[in-house]
Amino acid sequence: MTVTVTTTASSVTTPTLKTTAKRALFWVAALVFILIIGLVTLVLTGSTAESERLSASSPAPNGAKALVEVLREQGVTVTATSSLDDTEAAAASPGNTSVLLWDPEALLVTAQLEDLGDLSRNVVLLEPAFTALQALAPGVAAAGEVTGDLPADCTLPAATNARTVTGGGFGYRSIDAPESSTTGAPVGTASVTATCLGSGDNVYSLIQVETDGGTRTVLGTSTALTNEEIVEQGNAALALNLLGPLDTLVFYTPTLADVAGDGIPSLADLSPAWVVPVMALVGLVALAAAFWRGRRLGPLVVENLPVVVRASETMEGRARLYESGSARLRALDALRIGAVQRIAVLCALPRTATVEEVLAAAAAILSGTTTWPASRLHGVLLDSVPGSDTELVRLSDELLVLERDVATAVKPA
Repeated sequence: MTVTVTTTASSVTTPTLKTTAKRALFWVAALVFILIIGLVTLVLTGSTAESERLSASSPAPNGAKALVEVLREQGVTVTATSSLDDTEAAAASPGNTSVLLWDPEALLVTAQLEDLGDLSRNVVLLEPAFTALQALAPGVAAAGEVTGDLPADCTLPAATNARTVTGGGFGYRSIDAPESSTTGAPVGTASVTATCLGSGDNVYSLIQVETDGGTRTVLGTSTALTNEEIVEQGNAALALNLLGPLDTLVFYTPTLADVAGDGIPSLADLSPAWVVPVMALVGLVALAAAFWRGRRLGPLVVENLPVVVRASETMEGRARLYESGSARLRALDALRIGAVQRIAVLCALPRTATVEEVLAAAAAILSGTTTWPASRLHGVLLDSVPGSDTELVRLSDELLVLERDVATAVKPA
């Protein structure tokens, strides 16, 4: 038996630059697509970052930086504070300092509000809550939301100079006070001196109260002070006259630093008492379950790799089996199957081509030679049956010669 060893050149496994670029092309395209979508979204929607409303340093539409800058241009020293201690430090001269209180979360308690009232003779309460009204403007009560433009229907200079003011905010009532815009009527320890910017039903967005500590102005039109609305109507005139009569203005916005107590409560302070024991019990149960499962599965076992048998040893083993069983025809059929498959590839036939189709194609290719008539070709690939080992070797050699002649015939000249 003749054994022919065919060697093929090993292929290069290191990826080339072109191959790497093709693999990365999808991810580069995906990244570019995401960047384009993000850029288009940003251009269409703009920046949507939230800003603190009526912040003295915010240039956003709902901030109050424009008002602060205009006051500073008018010679007013504006200081923004976020705690009562900072406000006390900024209001060194009560007679020459105005204080604007903007406490939308109602963080200050009565005692803190009373201390704030001692810091200035001119305190402006912007949309004050119930506690602030009771402490600093007795005789004034909240009366709900107010919208639309509000006319200056009183003789207070700040309102008459403004004429019309944007009314986005809240309205207030003077309790037990007459409907007149300048009443002078005593209410408790204070007297209401002006009710302006009326919206009907004795509801006003500006009420001024004179107390023993000075002037307290309740202003409900917070929208008029924002950057977006300060230039509309007479909003700027109203703000400058109310907040700029003195040399110093303290823009006070309370924060959690003003909350009474030892500070911001921690997560442990806010959690129920049973949380820690339950979490400890869950941890112990998890450890016990892990230990139990680990003991049940046993230790890790190193498993040996399966035996690796080379292809040449497998081929030799099958050949010996055929030889010991005198299975010459089976051995020849195995050689014929391989030869037919390779001849089909040489003849450019599909993998589904039958043996007859391969024979016809090979016969057509070798038709110009006398070495391979149709009868011999048919006998080598199909009909011949080896009766001895010598005939098996001869037919095997003829298969090799046939495959070589077909390869030579199809090779371009």
